[in-house]
Amino acid sequence: MSIWTRISDALAALRQGEPLSAVFDRLRAPPDRSVAFTIAVIALGAKMAKADGQVTRDEVTAFREVFTIAQEDEAAAARVYNLARQDIAGFEDYAAKVAAMFDAPDGPLADVLEGLFHIAMADGDYHPAEDAFLARVAGIFGMSERAFQRLRARFVPDAERDPYDVLGAEPGMALPEIRRLWREGVKESHPDALRARGLPEEALALAEARLMALNRAWEQIQGTRGAA
Repeated sequence: MSIWTRISDALAALRQGEPLSAVFDRLRAPPDRSVAFTIAVIALGAKMAKADGQVTRDEVTAFREVFTIAQEDEAAAARVYNLARQDIAGFEDYAAKVAAMFDAPDGPLADVLEGLFHIAMADGDYHPAEDAFLARVAGIFGMSERAFQRLRARFVPDAERDPYDVLGAEPGMALPEIRRLWREGVKESHPDALRARGLPEEALALAEARLMALNRAWEQIQGTRGAA
């Protein structure tokens, strides 16, 4: 059974007229967390797409890059997206539901934000309304300003990409300590670790961008320290 079939089943289980946001109350524990993660990214992504006043073909295509959607599952995925766009509940209600479900600003919540950043950048234009949207969602998730800026720097071309920020390190740290942070980041981005946090198989491509950013930051720091 694909994750999209499971999502459709979850939606079908709702009583008629119940808003999509109520789904989150039903998906707090494994194995349904992968369903919850998928609904969270699609629902918040649908709300974010309205933040800049338009839903572009690129933003819709971005869902295909975050999630592998088989042809037979397209209708179910579209249904979730459309329900989220039509739901009268605001994005803050959705974000609060997701935050309550995962409990901590790192791990799955950071994964959700990564998916949203990927979608926001799909059309090549990071709109100020999207930035405000994501910053507010990060705040509801309990993410610190520095953590949000570090995540933002991975995706937004004009954002300052400080390699120390990417790794969560300080410039004064010894190289072995920075290497430890890099190794921990790589370990946390392993597909097995992401599965354990609730990412579905369909969304594991998100780990590739994270690994590239971590490795690039480590190489930059190594090169700078070596030159010094």
